Amino acid sequence: MRIGIRPCFLLPGRDSLLRLPPLGQSGVCLVLLPLWLLLWLIAGAHPLGAVTKPHIVFLGSWKNVPYSVTGDPAGALPEEKQLRVRPLMVDGKVREWTNGESHTITDRSFVVRRALRLNDSLPGDKAERWIWQRGPWLLIDRVKGTVTALHLPDYEPTVSRVVWFRDYGAYCGLSTSGKQLYAVVAQIAARKPVIAKKLFAWSPGENQPPPCAAAVWQREPLRVTFQPTGAATVSYSLVGLSAVLVEEGDGNDDPASGPNNH
Repeated sequence: MRIGIRPCFLLPGRDSLLRLPPLGQSGVCLVLLPLWLLLWLIAGAHPLGAVTKPHIVFLGSWKNVPYSVTGDPAGALPEEKQLRVRPLMVDGKVREWTNGESHTITDRSFVVRRALRLNDSLPGDKAERWIWQRGPWLLIDRVKGTVTALHLPDYEPTVSRVVWFRDYGAYCGLSTSGKQLYAVVAQIAARKPVIAKKLFAWSPGENQPPPCAAAVWQREPLRVTFQPTGAATVSYSLVGLSAVLVEEGDGNDDPASGPNNH
């Protein structure tokens, strides 16, 4: 038995919306929808996403807080009595406290070091006691309003002074054992350090000078120079490297627009 297939159309009308085959005729009616109606039904089943609400991200005003090597033995210098901190504001709320200058990575991302406010009260203390410590580096995405802690390889607050260029951070780092000093160049979002070269053995002690001065960057050719205390200056070239940071989500497609102030 052969069954014919004939088109029928969804039409507006008083009596019926569907034009069926005439009575007495066999066959299957294949409903054909107008293009505009088909698109309307698809849009109704999969509505367009709502417009992303922009986030307001900025660093607030500076303030000085009590600070000492007693409260932060790994990060404070012997003569430091105060620490300058400022809030990281996201949509009108304090998301984190920060210390030091920020560094812009892209037109939507920047890094800044976190300042930790720790509860220093003993179980028997009646009054609360708080101390401040220098914390890890943070990566902030202005578009998504996200804050991510960076896990820099061999980073040690006692000896590591990060100097940023593009998405690279150069600093002296310590091995896991804490006995070997390394020249380190880390790249944001990279799994392994770009450079990790042994400098010399390290033995921490009280009132000891910093093991390294701040690293110095050079653009062309791309090179970084480390200046270990009491040792020869060493330089390393970075060849054939590009940024590996992936920024997902809705962003500003206008290349002429720069980053917001922070």
